[in-house]
Amino acid sequence: MKHWLKYTISFILFFLAFMAFTHTNFWCWGALLYAWVFIPLVELTLKPDITNFSEQEEQVAKNDHMYDIILYVAVVLHYLLLVQFLRSMQLPDLPVQVIIARIATMGLLCGTFGINVAHELGHRSNRYEQLLAKAALLTSLYTHFFIEHNRGHHKWVATPHDPSTAPLHTSVYRFWLRSVTGTYINAWRIVNKQMNKQGLPFIHYKNEMLQLQLMQVLWLAFLYVTVGGIVTLYYIAAAIIGFLLLETVNYIEHYGLLRKLQTNGQFERTMPWHSWNSNHVIGRLMLFELSRHSDHHYLASRKYQILRHQPQSPQMPTGYPGMMLLSLIPPIWFYLVHKKMQALGLMPAKQ
Repeated sequence: MKHWLKYTISFILFFLAFMAFTHTNFWCWGALLYAWVFIPLVELTLKPDITNFSEQEEQVAKNDHMYDIILYVAVVLHYLLLVQFLRSMQLPDLPVQVIIARIATMGLLCGTFGINVAHELGHRSNRYEQLLAKAALLTSLYTHFFIEHNRGHHKWVATPHDPSTAPLHTSVYRFWLRSVTGTYINAWRIVNKQMNKQGLPFIHYKNEMLQLQLMQVLWLAFLYVTVGGIVTLYYIAAAIIGFLLLETVNYIEHYGLLRKLQTNGQFERTMPWHSWNSNHVIGRLMLFELSRHSDHHYLASRKYQILRHQPQSPQMPTGYPGMMLLSLIPPIWFYLVHKKMQALGLMPAKQ
């Protein structure tokens, strides 16, 4: 069996989204029920899979371009579903519940395929893959992620300098404000520093943040002209859901974990125990191994298909969808995660 075939399970979400955008009955909720009810319940019953490829299997998978083609196809399908969403929202007299379900479904696609696939492609060195990453991020109006994630988050993860690392006792709602504003400001700082090093003015065609922001403005203007103001607002609502899903993932991936500040004033190297990990299979396949996050931060250049289980990493009680839902209820989240951290010696027993 071709190992890459298992990642096509993620395309189930595309089918369910298509049904949501073409029907006004219970199918409108199919993708949402699949992502937020079916998967979390199934992952409660399945044991995590901690197996890794052998060295030979890893080398074969690393060089198999089918894993890359799946990502490229995902970006194309994501845009096709976005077009279908925009068309479906132009229909007259849509019931409120249908509008809400379709916006939430499009937001789910933006977070799952728009940002998550862009995250994987954004770590690649090929220019065309980086362009695909930016195109995917455009659908969530979060193109600055391309800059801040690679040059900011990976440098400062698990430190107070990283807005994408949630401090202890911070709720996900406070974290959204911190991360959304902080990553955007950081992206400007990173680019401005780069422009200063090159001796270039702020207003310059090489300013990557200006490029990306202009691209987003033009994209929204294009939508306004082609589908109208109301549908554009529906789309913006979906994009916001998309990047809030991303930030919720950031929340559960790094909550409460900090690297030690060494005597030389530098933080210790990012290690597997500085990110929460999940080996729950369905979430891994749906999110292209994003949940093996400890290894991703340990070696950011590793492609998704060869990310490893790191036994030193703290393990989430359940998969990503379930943990994201739990994070929305802070008292339950704090109780479960703090108990886990205390058991691992990551925080005092009475903190």
